[in-house]
Amino acid sequence: MTEYIQAGKFKARCLKLMDKVHRTKRKIIITKRNKPIAQLVPIEEDSGHLFGRMKGTIRIVGDILSPIDEVWDAGR
Repeated sequence: MTEYIQAGKFKARCLKLMDKVHRTKRKIIITKRNKPIAQLVPIEEDSGHLFGRMKGTIRIVGDILSPIDEVWDAGR
């Protein structure tokens, strides 16, 4: 559930709201005259490592090391 807050109230509670967004991982939409003008969203923490991101997402079934007997022709 997204929370809405008026800009004046956001200004007064900015640091507490930043902590709340970080803790709950939920965005807060800031309004001015009942119209959305901005949103405070949690930052996606990036591990920084490209290798290993897919670890545990693939399951190998069968023998992948032995050569296959059939010949595959891409021109068919």
